Amino acid sequence: MTLLDFFILRAQQALYDGVIQPLLWLFGAMGLAERAFDASEWPAIGLCELAIMVPLLMLLEAAYPVEAVRDRRAIATDVLYSLLHRLGVVALLVFALLAPAFDALEGALRLSGFSRLNLDAVWPGVTDRPLVAFLVYLVALDFVDYWIHRAQHAWRWWWELHAVHHSQQQMTFWSDERNHLLDDVLRDAIFAAVALLIGVAPEQFVGLVVASRVLQSIQHANVRLRLPPVLARLIVGPEFHRRHHGIGVGHEGDTWGVNFGVLLPWWDQLFGTADWQDGFVATGIRDQLAGRDYGRGLLSQHWFALRRIVNPRFFGRSAEGPQER
Repeated sequence: MTLLDFFILRAQQALYDGVIQPLLWLFGAMGLAERAFDASEWPAIGLCELAIMVPLLMLLEAAYPVEAVRDRRAIATDVLYSLLHRLGVVALLVFALLAPAFDALEGALRLSGFSRLNLDAVWPGVTDRPLVAFLVYLVALDFVDYWIHRAQHAWRWWWELHAVHHSQQQMTFWSDERNHLLDDVLRDAIFAAVALLIGVAPEQFVGLVVASRVLQSIQHANVRLRLPPVLARLIVGPEFHRRHHGIGVGHEGDTWGVNFGVLLPWWDQLFGTADWQDGFVATGIRDQLAGRDYGRGLLSQHWFALRRIVNPRFFGRSAEGPQER
């Protein structure tokens, strides 16, 4: 057990004993105790992530900012999103919504004799080594994430949900978790289903999610960080990802955006959606410059997104995106 594993386990046990178990007793739900303890791993991990990432990224943003902070209220909203995600509120909600469905799916697969693909068994003696297996699944799931991301921009109703994320004009490392709840549920359901089908073990899945969250926090940081050219072609950095959020760059054109890769820029290079131009562009959605309101707080951002799905011309202008095709 590593030192980090030790701290996560201690945090998980303290959270379960001090908060979750008393609530289970109060509501007569001790039958869910085992599942609740497993689910408490997510907020425990989130606490450890915040303890490590926040000081480091705050220092980097203060030392090498892309732009000066001009809208602290927008950042405060992103902090709320991040706390809801990293402290497990959203994860527990998604767990409660999706766990029964995935239990039923797994049971149906077993009854039908379906055998998981188990990608780590493709090359015995090589891909079944822990680190290699982790990287195999990381690449496979990032490929899936790339196409999920393309769909979020290409399908009008999904874009209206995803636009909550892109409407931030003051990006910081907190912006990573600024997502409509329905957007998260859809993405997480697809991601988890694919992970189940290709044989990702539960402990591998946790590690993959944590690695993705840490890297995405760095990508969204308000930091003028340019990766060395070779490394920039291997992993998505802040400059590459900021172009994905750029006004007039990240949401338009024949592919309705550029730089969709979540962790790896390989897919953008392969499918013609990479934009390697230099520069840290202004972020947001073009029609915000004409006064379109995407909401200032978490509740208004969620409500306005649902209104836009029903009425694309809500607040007077059609949103920038695929509904204009």
